[in-house]
Amino acid sequence: MTEPPGAHPAEPPHPTGNDLHLDLPATGGRRAALMAALREAIRSGRLAPGTRLPPYRTLAADLGLARNTAAEAYAELVAEGWLTARQGSGTTVAERAAPVPPARARRPAPRPGPAHDLRQGQPDASSFPRTAWLAAARRALTAAPNEAFGPGDPQGRRELRTVLADYLARARGVRTDPDRIVICSGFAHGLRLLFDGAAPVLPPAERGPLAVEAYGLGFHRGLLAAAGVRTVPLPIDEQGARVEELARHPELRTVLLTPAHQFPTGGPLHAGRRAAVIDWARGHGGLVLEDDYDGEFRYDRQPVGAVQGLDPDRVVYLGSASKSLSPALRLGWLVLPEHLVDRVLAAKGEREGWASALDQLTLAEFVDSGGYDRHVRRMRRRYRDRRDQLVAALAEHAPQIGVSGIAAGLHAVLRLAPGTERSVLKAAVYRGLAVEGLADYRHPAITAEAMPAVDGLVVGYATPPDHGYPAAIRALCDILPPPA
Repeated sequence: MTEPPGAHPAEPPHPTGNDLHLDLPATGGRRAALMAALREAIRSGRLAPGTRLPPYRTLAADLGLARNTAAEAYAELVAEGWLTARQGSGTTVAERAAPVPPARARRPAPRPGPAHDLRQGQPDASSFPRTAWLAAARRALTAAPNEAFGPGDPQGRRELRTVLADYLARARGVRTDPDRIVICSGFAHGLRLLFDGAAPVLPPAERGPLAVEAYGLGFHRGLLAAAGVRTVPLPIDEQGARVEELARHPELRTVLLTPAHQFPTGGPLHAGRRAAVIDWARGHGGLVLEDDYDGEFRYDRQPVGAVQGLDPDRVVYLGSASKSLSPALRLGWLVLPEHLVDRVLAAKGEREGWASALDQLTLAEFVDSGGYDRHVRRMRRRYRDRRDQLVAALAEHAPQIGVSGIAAGLHAVLRLAPGTERSVLKAAVYRGLAVEGLADYRHPAITAEAMPAVDGLVVGYATPPDHGYPAAIRALCDILPPPA
């Protein structure tokens, strides 16, 4: 049967090497496509070592390519070691040791989470103000200058530093200006900037060992130890850290405190001790590091202002959005004495490598528009209600258990009978309840003579979602020891 005039046979959509079964895409560079197809055929084992390839003229005719294209592809693959060419023997797939397939590591099955989570340190993740945050982000990005999308300023966006200076003065009694604020990714990052690295902001000659409260986060102590910083524990009582003990250690030049709400035992630093620690810093050329980790959440008393307001040149104030909004934001700030600003910026480097400029702009807009204040007020009411539910349940089902640290913050401390903490924690594991013992927070160097140990639980009432909170409280009451 003859073809009609002008007709052409249908062409396949992709040229195919009939003998090698190579499939090349219809578009793009021909030589690169041929080389990629040959590499894949060799890599997959379809063309075994020693396999003889057709002459480049034959392959070019099969694939509808120019002869030079096929010849150049062969030559480059010979140079790369995929093929071998010998005079009189043609072109073959290079001999090579077969690759040893990597042993597939068996992934351990993910551990199921606890049935009830009453660990401290996290806000309720479901409470993040998604709608308001998204609206603030849209406004911030619309108004952002073009340079905001370039390399970041290690000091942080001026928009955020400006609104923080106003907010911290109004809400926390902090005395500062935008040029003395440095944005970081959280409290731990702030500590690393001050103490870690080849040229730390606070070298040993200036800081000496670091005084810390006898109860605090082991994570922070570990971070300091990794930076070569020796910590000296200060005993605490119902009035906070006993700062008069600083005078017993003349080598001390720096002290880290949680004066608004001692972590984790609760309670503010007494007014007399706040003044005393500033007097100590002035008299010894010292420095106070103020961790204001949950300063916005006060329930039964007026907010306690920051110690920084007493002497901005002797206090480094550290805060973050981790408790008020979410730890996922990775946004914090250092309010610094003027002489430390350049040192901290030198430690951060020439470009911001931690805190997203876009998140900074969004937080600045969120604070400036009043959204942050509205969110904090809403969460203050919500957490206070949760605290009240916890206290009421303990009064009804475990009246023998003392509760402290409940006037502020996101956690409470339950005092247990001596010698019962470990058994209660074992019972919690059995019941699927995640809760922490007070002993985990005790500084290992504090002696019983300086401060007797107390059995207790640190109960975070912010973490569970609303629907799971009543069951978590019931599980907690079930594991508590009965009256003696």
